This record gives sequence, structure tokens and C-alpha cells, in this order.
Amino acid sequence: MKKILIQFTRREAHPVIQFIKYGLAGGAATFVDVVLFFLFAWKVFPALTQDEMIVRLFHLNVALVDEAIRSRNYLIIKVIVFIFSNFTAYVLNVLWVFHPGKHDRKTEIMLFYVVSTVSYAIGTAIGWGLIQFAHQSTSVAYVINLVAAVLINYAGRKFLVFKG
Repeated sequence: MKKILIQFTRREAHPVIQFIKYGLAGGAATFVDVVLFFLFAWKVFPALTQDEMIVRLFHLNVALVDEAIRSRNYLIIKVIVFIFSNFTAYVLNVLWVFHPGKHDRKTEIMLFYVVSTVSYAIGTAIGWGLIQFAHQSTSVAYVINLVAAVLINYAGRKFLVFKG
């Protein structure tokens, strides 16, 4: 048990522990993403409906907007939030999860953002399509976007960006 716990304090870790650490780091970045996303969707670029679970849970008053505006605002918010959550993910991945140094720092950061951008584009397009064409809630679109991002980002970061 002590050997397992030690693996959580440094980069060297069994692949299962590494994936758990990646999940925890991703959880922190996701927390930043979720909080900022829903704050922006509530207060800055209205994108929530009365039927959203978060709206009902916290008894939020939301601006009523049509689906075209809501889907546009969804895209705007995702771009803004991407910058903050991706920065959080990069810092935690470099400091705790993966071994940097496969590439020079500039290339590493560029590749990190390329992988993130690909996952962002795919997930956001799916989320936008779910709102625009399938008339799904913003929350459903967000969760499906999140699942796609986790899978794409882990594979890309482990095999393309970092030493593994």
C-alpha cells in the first residue's frame, strides 16, 4: 500500500496509477471548466433553459433565449472556458502525471494545445449538434462533450505529447 501511495507523489507510476492521476488532474481541470461554463451560461452568455438540472437544483433565474442564440452562446462559452481549463490541465499534467521532455517546451505546449484543440473541436461540434439538431439540453451536450474530450486527450497526451 505504501508503494502505491508513493506513486501518487511523483511522476513515476504504474500505468493504472498514472491513469488515476490523469483522471484526478483532469478532474481539477474539469472543475474549472464546469464552474466557468455554467457561470458564463447563466450570467454572461445565456445558454441555459428552465429545464436544466442545474437550474432546478440551484433555483437559478435564467434568461430565455431561442435555440439559435443558445447554441451560438454555447460555442462562445466553450472557447473562453477552453483557455482556462486547458491551462489547468497542462500545468497538472507536467507537474504530476506525465514525463515532459519528449519535445522541447515550445513544441510540447504546441502539441498539448493541438491535441486539446482537436478534442475540443470534436466534442464541441457534437455538443452543438445535440443542441441544434437533436434539441438536447445544454447539460447533456456538455457531458457528451466531456466524455469525448477525456478519451481523445489521454491518448494524445500519453502517446504524442509526453514521454508516457
